[in-house]
Amino acid sequence: MAMREIRVVGDPVLRTPCEPVTTIDARVKGLVEDLLETVDHDGRAGLAANQIGVGLRAFSWNIDDELGYVLNPTIVELSEDYQDGDEGCLSVPDLWFPTRRAWYARVVGTDLDGKEVVVEGVELMARCLQHEVDHLDGHLYIDRLDRSVRKKAMRAIRETL
Repeated sequence: MAMREIRVVGDPVLRTPCEPVTTIDARVKGLVEDLLETVDHDGRAGLAANQIGVGLRAFSWNIDDELGYVLNPTIVELSEDYQDGDEGCLSVPDLWFPTRRAWYARVVGTDLDGKEVVVEGVELMARCLQHEVDHLDGHLYIDRLDRSVRKKAMRAIRETL
């Protein structure tokens, strides 16, 4: 296992949709180990594979002392109820902006044995699931910001680069 460097905004890998995992081999198992080790630190809720430079559909999470991962995740359900709150991202370091997300989310994917996995949650877990699937689709949370807030976010990002 290895702690991997986080790619930051401006890196093209973050804007490239990830490819599905088609074979569970040593490379994919190593990727999952790296995702779990890299997310397992205070202040880290989730980590998508492209955030460590790998263009495969996989992410890990570290929510409420639960560490986990999912391969080929797809959001299958979102609540109609929403939550508002500040959201941040390891790839957009030290910046937090109000981001509207569904209060509840359910993701379906697979594990390293190829078995179906269902991951669901409310509040922070729901936010994490939506945020990480966005990454795998080539999006950053700043894409979801209201126009005026996004303008402020882009200005702040330019100042930090």
